[in-house]
Amino acid sequence: MGVLSRMSYVVRSKINAVLNRAEDPTETLDYSYEQMRDELQDVKQGIADLTTQKKRLEIQKRRLEENVEKHNQQARQAVKQDREDLARQALEKKKQKMNQIEDLEGQIAQLQNTQDNLVQKKDELQNRIEEFRTKKESMKARYEAAEANSRVSEAMTGVGDEMQDVGMAIERAEEKTEDMEARAEAMDELQDTGAFEDALSDKSSLDRELEEMRSSGEVDSELETLKADMGVEDEPEEEETSSGDDDDIDLSDLEAEVAAEETETETESETEQATEENNS
Repeated sequence: MGVLSRMSYVVRSKINAVLNRAEDPTETLDYSYEQMRDELQDVKQGIADLTTQKKRLEIQKRRLEENVEKHNQQARQAVKQDREDLARQALEKKKQKMNQIEDLEGQIAQLQNTQDNLVQKKDELQNRIEEFRTKKESMKARYEAAEANSRVSEAMTGVGDEMQDVGMAIERAEEKTEDMEARAEAMDELQDTGAFEDALSDKSSLDRELEEMRSSGEVDSELETLKADMGVEDEPEEEETSSGDDDDIDLSDLEAEVAAEETETETESETEQATEENNS
């Protein structure tokens, strides 16, 4: 097999595969039925044309028969008048008309036979069309039932194209839902750690450090002022603990609060550092 022959074979096979996939048996059956009806209509039209032609020949035959009778009377009248020459001419014309009538009768008989054959074929074709119509409707019903059954089976097993699309849509929805849930949890965690406060603030890290230093200096100054007002001097921690009998205040809550604030500050600093590293 040559290259061109192989290419032609491949092209025909591809086209045949595409046509098989695109073919709808119900449409094919309907089209075939319409084609057969068109053929039946053509046969009927042929019979009508043939009958018309036969009728024209029959009319022509009747006219010739009338002429034959006319020439016969002319010959009789000529014989009565002793005009043998005219009688002979009349008989010759009669003979010609009779020969024409004989030819017309042969043509009419032939047309009649053709018409009878066409009528018989028309009846057979019409019967075949009726049988085909019955089979067509039965095949269409079977095909539609099989197609519906196939669709239901594909839907139940999930192997159909539409069910595959649905399955992929569900998977994508699950992935997006999981991403949104993870993002929401991350946002909650950052909110709890206070990272958003720094992220939303327009102050730089240097500004925040300077502000903390100013705040710490103000606190130290206020502490010195408080100590001066109370007449308290800087003494060793043991003496401070033993002095002040009138101030029996439990400082454990304050110490625990300060420790918690320090821990939170360290956590915020670590979160800020990690955020800056990620942004960089």
